Amino acid sequence: MIEKTRRTADDNRRVVVTGLGTLNPLGNDATTTWEAAKAGRSGIGPITLFDAADYPTRIAGEVKGFDPVARFGRKDARRMARLTQLALAATEEALADAGLLSGEALDIRRRAGVIVGSGMGALDPIQDAADTLRERGPGRVSPFFVPMMLADTPAAQISITHGLTGPNLAVYSACASGNNALGEAAMTIRRGAADVMLAGGTEACILPLALSGFSVMGATSTRNDAPEQASRPFDAGRDGFVVSEGAAVLVLEEREHALARGATIYGEILGYGSSADAWHITMPDEMGAGAVASMRAALLDAGLKADDVDYINAHGTSTPLNDRAETAAIKSLFGERAWAIPISSTKSMTGHLLGAAGALEAILCLLALRDGIIPPTINYAQPDPACDLDYVPNTARAADLRVAMSNSFGLGGHNATIILGKMLL
Repeated sequence: MIEKTRRTADDNRRVVVTGLGTLNPLGNDATTTWEAAKAGRSGIGPITLFDAADYPTRIAGEVKGFDPVARFGRKDARRMARLTQLALAATEEALADAGLLSGEALDIRRRAGVIVGSGMGALDPIQDAADTLRERGPGRVSPFFVPMMLADTPAAQISITHGLTGPNLAVYSACASGNNALGEAAMTIRRGAADVMLAGGTEACILPLALSGFSVMGATSTRNDAPEQASRPFDAGRDGFVVSEGAAVLVLEEREHALARGATIYGEILGYGSSADAWHITMPDEMGAGAVASMRAALLDAGLKADDVDYINAHGTSTPLNDRAETAAIKSLFGERAWAIPISSTKSMTGHLLGAAGALEAILCLLALRDGIIPPTINYAQPDPACDLDYVPNTARAADLRVAMSNSFGLGGHNATIILGKMLL
């Protein structure tokens, strides 16, 4: 394990990751996703979930080949919003990966909890219920509408499905939600409130309502004729982010608990930092002051110095303002060393999973640490003078990695950073 330099009262309860699960535009499991990310493949394409012909943006990162009826049955599938379906599927993979899916393994139920976040929430039942109310009247709105659309329903359904009676809540901090969920789950284990936590994010907002809102904001790319090239973080030609859907759930576990049962350990959550810009509802501070505070807090929590960071998975959304501000924040915190740290935005391949982005990127960081491979920032063709760091352009890179930092920043000025460490034999 990475040795901490700061000792605290909770250092004896260290938090490791023992299971990974995801469905996203690159693949419907962690292994397929990692292989695609290493190869620099894009998961972006034309929207097929509805007719987007009249929209300025007609591309997105869709989960492919997911059949909720086949997985859950027709009745149960109809009673769950798509983001809940995706969250349950990712959870099943994560629990199986951790060796906790069997009834015997889940004897830990009372000491296992769930924190799953989202950025947009369950918009599909809201959109459907509004249409039904307008067209058919109040008596025809589904009796399942309210439980389907509640912000805590994905976490609740995970708990119900697997009988987990520990702490259970939802985190909603826009695009920082996934990292906040991981960080808060780690803190839950550290303080002794649970031994195992399922944590992550889920999102399913490739819908007319959401796409309309993002489009009129001018936030999304309109590179409709070349969807695989549309997400291009830090590139001078970037014109907005690409909306994506998916879920990512990780099994977090107290280290001694994991070792006692012989679990495979991917790495350790070393540090967590969170902050607010207190600046603007949609724009970051140009110098990235809130991002600096979040990264600095994560380093302090980990007991590490800036020199200890080997790789940064950037928030890197492919928007003009965000990429400049994050670059400025990294320079402010790391000084001259900023130019020596490899940085990549895997959103160049996955698009932006909003509230699920941080959790997916944590999975990619853990696999990068395990394999010593940094996934690339694809579509990097024309350098932006304001974004002049090492963004690992276009091709994956082998590297000796021990510590990775992952950033997530959200509308409203929410910032969350986690620091992940490699398990050393």
